[in-house]
Amino acid sequence: MTARIPPVLRPEHPLARPLAGLVTEFDLESVGSLDGVELTGVTLRSTEVQPGDLYVGIRGVNSHGAQYAKDAADSGAVAVLTDAEGVDLASDSGLPIVVVESPRAALGDVSAWVYRTGEHPPLLLGVTGTNGKTSVSYVVEAILKQLGLVTGLSSTAERHIGDLTVVSRLTTPEASEMHALLARMRESEVRAVAVEVSAQALSQNRVDGLVFDVVAFTNLSHDHLDDYADMNEYFEAKVAFFDPERGKRGVVSLDSPWGEKVVERSRIPVTTVSATPGVVGEWNAEILEEQSSFTRFRLTGPEGRSLETTVPLIGWHMAANAALAIVMLVEAGFELEAIGHALKDGIDAYLPGRTELVSGEHSPAVYVDFGHSPDAFLNTLAAVRKVTPGRVIMVFGADGDRDATKRHEMARVASEGSDILVITDHHPRFENPESIRATLVEGAQLAEHQAELHEVSPPEKAIRAAIALAQEGDAILWAGPGHQDYRDIRGERTPYSARQEARDALVEAGWESNESAGRQADPRQADSR
Repeated sequence: MTARIPPVLRPEHPLARPLAGLVTEFDLESVGSLDGVELTGVTLRSTEVQPGDLYVGIRGVNSHGAQYAKDAADSGAVAVLTDAEGVDLASDSGLPIVVVESPRAALGDVSAWVYRTGEHPPLLLGVTGTNGKTSVSYVVEAILKQLGLVTGLSSTAERHIGDLTVVSRLTTPEASEMHALLARMRESEVRAVAVEVSAQALSQNRVDGLVFDVVAFTNLSHDHLDDYADMNEYFEAKVAFFDPERGKRGVVSLDSPWGEKVVERSRIPVTTVSATPGVVGEWNAEILEEQSSFTRFRLTGPEGRSLETTVPLIGWHMAANAALAIVMLVEAGFELEAIGHALKDGIDAYLPGRTELVSGEHSPAVYVDFGHSPDAFLNTLAAVRKVTPGRVIMVFGADGDRDATKRHEMARVASEGSDILVITDHHPRFENPESIRATLVEGAQLAEHQAELHEVSPPEKAIRAAIALAQEGDAILWAGPGHQDYRDIRGERTPYSARQEARDALVEAGWESNESAGRQADPRQADSR
């Protein structure tokens, strides 16, 4: 069985716009008659065309999208937008063709025009960085809800429109999907939207056509060097978010050395926030209490203004993410006093699939987490260690066909931070999982203080092996799968839930899961990064 690909959310009542108007407004070339052609949507995928769509044909790695224009026409597309190369390929579709130099570069502005997303836009709050994007996005949304607003969210894990939730495809959707999502949000009277923005989204024009009211930067650490030549190129992708064409105001965390570099390079006004002792920002977060179910902190800003609250997640880094979210809202125009009043009983945050506690009260603590970088491992292991009286056991694997340069360091950090380490599989994709595990074992053996090491495949056996080694008072951190509901094996998305697998394994071993303990598993008990 193959996992179902999540749907694209579009407006339910789209307003048609004339193709001739698009051509005239953007001064574009066209082939064929434009008379009477009206557009109600935009898509890059011929398999997802709906009647009235403008089909956009883009040159891909292996083929050109314009060669599928006939299929798009058969599904109801009314026009094609492509480049000079695509014109001939799309000619057999019988559709009018709009010609641009770069369809990808034009996609954001064209989609904004078709969906009218520039007209009365919601408050847009975007966050980028290596780790923390999802956490900040969810906390921003949670606080906005506590302030009484109808909200939207676009994150690695989910898309939210008010109370409607669907699973995400990409961290940041393609520009056509992003604008369709915002148009659907407008129908639902969404007033504020939190958006997680990846480096790839910035490099690949996925947030084109949008100007964010506030943009934020969490941190930068080793990741995605399969997409970027080095850390400097990766940084350049991120810092492009701090441009007047992208955002009006910025908030920058100083908790990684790259924060100061963002401040130096920003072309928009920015304020800074720090949760690192000895590193002083305009806003500073002080950790007051760390428990297994929450972290309490005080946030102090200019003129001594401050608030105290809790975030229902473990670790100083989660308090740092919450502090960044609060400062974003202050920069967006919300009064700190109003935020403090709304958060007097804590932040009611819903963050699926990171350090999500799936075990019962009288069991070893079992957390399922999405972290997949050395820095994420470092912070999460330290957080778990602080609230664990016994041993820390870690289970993890590595993505196949993704940045292989971080594997040794991930494994070294995992071994340094745990007492027992179980190396297993994650998404092997088209790589040999045995080879991936061998690289991770090598990395674990580089640790100065090495954990007891086990190699167990597949992950169903690995989590059971970890639970068999655990005692009450111990904690198990299963890093990698987080919220995801599938495993990618040779291009097939096989349905798979690490959270449910861990719960089942606990019950089989005679322990309680948080379901078997009589508390129905609540997806709002998760944390994300």
